[in-house]
Amino acid sequence: MMTVNEVSKLTGVSVRSLHHYDAIGLLKPARVTEAGYRLYGENELARLQNILLFRELQFPLKQIRTILDSPDFDQKEALAQQIQLLELQLAHTQELISFARKLQEKGVKGMDFKAFDKEEIKQYEEEVRKRWGNTKAYEEYQQNAKDRTEAEHAQISSQLMELFAEIGKLRHGAPSDQAVQDQVAGIQAFITEHYYQCTDEILRGLGEMYVCDERMKRNIDKAGGDGTAAFVSEAIAAYVAGRSRK
Repeated sequence: MMTVNEVSKLTGVSVRSLHHYDAIGLLKPARVTEAGYRLYGENELARLQNILLFRELQFPLKQIRTILDSPDFDQKEALAQQIQLLELQLAHTQELISFARKLQEKGVKGMDFKAFDKEEIKQYEEEVRKRWGNTKAYEEYQQNAKDRTEAEHAQISSQLMELFAEIGKLRHGAPSDQAVQDQVAGIQAFITEHYYQCTDEILRGLGEMYVCDERMKRNIDKAGGDGTAAFVSEAIAAYVAGRSRK
């Protein structure tokens, strides 16, 4: 058995992160001593390896937990998928390097933006989510989205970003301000209408994802200004806490 400090030194994962993984149910220690020390065994280290691979592939923590806890989860199949997705990302990175070198040699004239196309990676990520996203919310989303065109998907995404832009205008105030809380309620209602039933629990998880997922954080900040994602996350936490007290 290994202590949390030993696991941190072995894996490079900070003690703080390991404590966070425990708190959210992503990686529980094998046991906790009477003195409060977390101890990890081979099963926990194997699960941590999966967590780290999925994190490298930009999967949010909540989704990783759903995948690993799925009754259909198959270690060998998941590893094969991880390898394939890593290979796709490697190929994409190599294309970007080649593209940058051409720019260095020839300048910006006649640029080819194909190197930035990540459609194949996105498609494969979606396949992984379909395989392991065995949740009621995911199934509901699939049902709602199945008949939408690409244009409709884009329009709904744009409308959601507009909501983030609106709340971004209020980010210099307090997350608990009524105007901010009204915007959070609007976001929850929008997600329920267009994606899946957005319960307070799901909304809380989304709020965490908005700051943990770098791509999502970047898009929200782009829509509402720097710091919007963190502000929305705090506003959602205040919103859910307020509703739980009622």
